[in-house]
Amino acid sequence: MDQIAPLDARRCYTAHHPVHAAYYFAPEHDDWYGLLGLDRGPMAYLAGRSAPLGRPGPGLVSAVFYNFSPELIARCLPRAWEAAAPERVLETRLRIVDACLTRLLGPEAVASAAMVEAAELAMRAVEGCTGAGRPMFAANADLPVPDRPHLRLWHAATLLREHRGDGHIGLLVDAELDGLEALVTHSATGAHWKPSFLQPQRGWSARDWAAAQQRLRARGLLDENDELTARGQELRRTLEAETDRLDLAPYRRLGAEGTRRLTELAGAFSRTVLARDGMPLAQIGKR
Repeated sequence: MDQIAPLDARRCYTAHHPVHAAYYFAPEHDDWYGLLGLDRGPMAYLAGRSAPLGRPGPGLVSAVFYNFSPELIARCLPRAWEAAAPERVLETRLRIVDACLTRLLGPEAVASAAMVEAAELAMRAVEGCTGAGRPMFAANADLPVPDRPHLRLWHAATLLREHRGDGHIGLLVDAELDGLEALVTHSATGAHWKPSFLQPQRGWSARDWAAAQQRLRARGLLDENDELTARGQELRRTLEAETDRLDLAPYRRLGAEGTRRLTELAGAFSRTVLARDGMPLAQIGKR
């Protein structure tokens, strides 16, 4: 078996992730879930992402999503299931993905030989995953695999995203960072999401955010300017490195050449998604 470096695995994940994530930002997302009777915004997101779990209540979803406010989740669930059964949500989810990726990539690309190859490689990577201790991965793995190549790629990318996320949450628990503290420290790295996006999108108030910063200052992870201290930086580096380590299995299954090829193919699709504003980076990107 080829040796896969953690950096190569992370590079491949980064390459295929926008293909998965564009669905959440698609105009079809809130519009089409709204036709089912789901409220736009958090309810639509929570229902669409948690529907593979069946008809979960707020306690379960708070546990597996981790960094969302439990109060926000409780306002949306189980009320969402009164509007639309999870089965209908899942059917609509695939229709949204179909419309989103076809619009962003074009009808020829979603049926191309490159898409077929990327989907096959991503599904092969999924064979290296395990559901043990990874509830969101396991729930999605129980769903039927779509036939059409762009939907197969999205399904595989979703499985790989949830596999990585489940492992990361276990590490956050071990580090004794609650969901909001994880958001605050992640935002303080400047690596991804703006606090102005994360705070309301995850359902936290300014007071909640400030209280988490105070707790982190007391632990020596943030300084008086709410920037990461040396200890905080080391903790975040360790969390990311350990997340990479726990996420190596699918890319080991794919092998070095397969991982390189999936990175190349999925990366090309993702660059098109980003170039066509499939993810609004000006809103969610670096501080």
